[in-house]
Amino acid sequence: MDRLRAVQDLCDRGEPLESIATAVLAEGLTPAQRRRFDAGVLAGPLGSRLDLAVKRGAARRREFVTLFKPYLAGVDERVKRDLPVARRIAFHLVEHRDVDDLADGDALQKLTAAAAEPSRRVRRRLRWYANLPLQDELPEAMYRLRASDLIPMTQVEDISWSQGRLRVSGHAYLAGLSVRGPRFNRATVVLRGPRWLPPVRLRTRRVFHPEATHGADEPGCNYDWSGFVAELSPWPLRWRGGVRSLVHGVRRMLRHRATVPDTTTWRAEIVIWSRGARATGLLRGPSIGRTERPAGLGLPGGWWVRPVWTSDRALQIALQPTRAELTGVRLDGDRLELTVFLPGRSEGRGQARLDGHRMSAEFTAVEGGTRVVVPLAVDSLLQERDGGRLWIEPKGDPAAPVMIGEAEESRTVVGDREITVLGDRRDRVIVSAHRIRPVISSATWDDQGVLTLEGSYPGSGAAELTLRNRGGVTHTVPMERAEGRFSLRFTPSAMPRFGEAAALGSGTWSMTTRASSGEVVPFRVDHAALATLDEEPRIREGRAYRLLSTRFDVPVLTVAEDRPDDEKGAGGLYALQRSFYPAERARELDEATVYVAYDGRQYEGNVRAIYEELVRRGDDREHVWVVKDGAFTPPGSAELGFGSDIRPRVVRAGSREHYAVLARSRHVVTNGFLPQWFRAREDQTVVQTWHGSPLKRLGNDLPHMSRDPKPPAWHRQAVEVRGWDLLLSQSPWATPILRKAFGYQGEVLETGFPRNDVLSAPDRDELAARVRRRLGVAQDTRLVLYAPTFRDYDRKSSTVKLDLKRARQVLGPGHEFLIRAHPMQAAPNVPEGLGLDVTAYPDVTDLLLVADVLVTDYSSIMFDFAATGRPILLFTHDLQRYSGKRGLYLDLAAEAPSPLLTTSADVVEALKSIDTLAAVHAERYERFRSLYVPRDDGKAAARLVDHVFTP
Repeated sequence: MDRLRAVQDLCDRGEPLESIATAVLAEGLTPAQRRRFDAGVLAGPLGSRLDLAVKRGAARRREFVTLFKPYLAGVDERVKRDLPVARRIAFHLVEHRDVDDLADGDALQKLTAAAAEPSRRVRRRLRWYANLPLQDELPEAMYRLRASDLIPMTQVEDISWSQGRLRVSGHAYLAGLSVRGPRFNRATVVLRGPRWLPPVRLRTRRVFHPEATHGADEPGCNYDWSGFVAELSPWPLRWRGGVRSLVHGVRRMLRHRATVPDTTTWRAEIVIWSRGARATGLLRGPSIGRTERPAGLGLPGGWWVRPVWTSDRALQIALQPTRAELTGVRLDGDRLELTVFLPGRSEGRGQARLDGHRMSAEFTAVEGGTRVVVPLAVDSLLQERDGGRLWIEPKGDPAAPVMIGEAEESRTVVGDREITVLGDRRDRVIVSAHRIRPVISSATWDDQGVLTLEGSYPGSGAAELTLRNRGGVTHTVPMERAEGRFSLRFTPSAMPRFGEAAALGSGTWSMTTRASSGEVVPFRVDHAALATLDEEPRIREGRAYRLLSTRFDVPVLTVAEDRPDDEKGAGGLYALQRSFYPAERARELDEATVYVAYDGRQYEGNVRAIYEELVRRGDDREHVWVVKDGAFTPPGSAELGFGSDIRPRVVRAGSREHYAVLARSRHVVTNGFLPQWFRAREDQTVVQTWHGSPLKRLGNDLPHMSRDPKPPAWHRQAVEVRGWDLLLSQSPWATPILRKAFGYQGEVLETGFPRNDVLSAPDRDELAARVRRRLGVAQDTRLVLYAPTFRDYDRKSSTVKLDLKRARQVLGPGHEFLIRAHPMQAAPNVPEGLGLDVTAYPDVTDLLLVADVLVTDYSSIMFDFAATGRPILLFTHDLQRYSGKRGLYLDLAAEAPSPLLTTSADVVEALKSIDTLAAVHAERYERFRSLYVPRDDGKAAARLVDHVFTP
């Protein structure tokens, strides 16, 4: 409805409530339209704005209640009754409670907070109710769960044919209603066709399926018996489709037209009866991979039964006739000729259509039907950007989609592009032109976890596979090409990373290559190989790797941690936090030190320096590193060159062992916030080293932290900070800022940053040479490190603001740019040959060690680099916006170690004369260094270890 979309747009843009109220109250709707509009607006945009008003404080609550109380009084009672229970109660309060009570009281806050938690349901007699606040103040009927609350949660995990029957399996349950056994627990898959056709009920049985519990969002709920298996014989579809075709045929005959078989589609629903509750919903949610591309079954007479997925991931079953079938593809000069057979009909005239483009076609009557030749101009096809579906339109008949049938799929190479004639997931013919794509025809794993991909890739020249995740992180693998084929091998659990091996991070990795023109070209899977593609997971070092074909023929590599069942889902998390962790916390402490750097994502920074100082001294206590997502393997004393036999223990972040070591270790060393469930013991020592001196505002000094009521982040920080025993500060200047920002009243140690000790180490030149070799840059190359911070308002941007092409032209080949993006910013898009992306380099301190010049903006990295005494340039192209949005503690214009540069051209010119510029501002630089990094002298780690770990 246009009115509903208009209100949604107003809410999305954050328009004032008065504008939204005007749109909601506008006249011009019939009673039926008004009921539909009210139901949609209350359940959707208006409900969301109410939640926002509740969080924003008393003034916003008062405004909302005042504006919408009259409107709610005029809403049909049936509409309000059928709203989801949380919305129903909230709008009941707005309509019937006093404005002052709701604005100044906490009723709406309690309700909103409780509704945000996973569903909690209780049964009274034979009905189900929501367990939400204010039950002693409101009628019981207000809490009753209705159809809008009882929506089946479904996932289909397999669709296959067995002995001519369709078998659909997965799980389905009602959120919050445990399904612990087969009693009082039924499910039936029902196929509903168009209008008057009777539904088809599939034979459905419940099965034991504990994986549903592991993946659920509701702690304390058991869905072990929510699995289902449904079977379908094609016969009920066949006779229903036959009846429908007969009716349509009679109608066409009455209009003096020939009968034409057409497709009948049934949507799949599931009906659940669970412990007195009944609900119906669409069967949605295919598992990624094979389930997304179910096969069809051919029936006599040229009919097919095909399971298909809609764009919103709902299952449908289609009974489809083959009215047009591809029989051949031939390149004839500048024309691509497609030959199509129309069975059972003799057609003399008509045309073809490629999506919206109609074209002439040659119709010839042959034995058993009609042959159609469709000529396609190659030049026209090459100019099209998207593929199109091929249709045949016999004169006077509905258009018939052309099916691939038994024809071979075709790829015709024309220069550096190819024209493909392929079948889609429903076997319909798609004609498209694009850059030549690598097509995988074979994928094999060996016992060592090495993945080998082979296939066709016409052409020559060097090429490589690029693996990219959603965050923009990339890995490349060289590709061998010969005689139109390619092959490549890599080990996902040990990908090269600056001279060491690192596992691919969890998530989904896309697969592309880059053509000689620079265009990114996706990989595809050969359709003939889809049926036998090995999509089983491979477990390596506690991680599961799977090569999958998703969206029919798009290959992806998925990576996930292989966790035990009792650690999966909300139920496992609930048990660990509410049962296991308190029990471990009551046990005696171990003489162990736990190290957590950047939530376990990196082996670097102050935490690393403290660990290595302890190992250097031969500390014989247990050393435990928390590692997230297999990000690194911490070295032992032998690898560090210290000679003793100290080997750290590694625990996976979020594992049972992670809870145990944080509950029972004497010392915890971290550079950021610890997990929310952690509570420091009185006999534990928590050392907070933080990860940089505060240049940009943080903690309590951020604008949103001063809101009333306080946001969840404020409460989390307050609880976290109470557990700190020692806070590390880089300078006397930073100490009062950190105390205020964190609300910290405990001990502060102004020892400098241990991570910067290496910058003053006696062997720093030898270490720098080693880092240069890892980076693959010559010892005499001048390195410029560009390391900007993140933007809260532009985190998805991957653009490098510095003009690297211009810099390379001006500075010449003796310079190399190292580009380091902030972990909270999208991975940078570094043009090939203009710089080296070092975002994934394990430790930024190594980069400071080798950099001759630092270019940054508002990052605390400038404080660390100042310890080297080397030049710093500040590229502050958006200073006004950044300081207005985030805020800075430092007046950069007055206190920065160098002038502020606002354009990329200014930065390039400064780099060109960097020695002269450094000499001019030497006094300013030294003043900055003495004020902000006075104790980064190479001994910070020793001072901290003496203070904390030495009796």
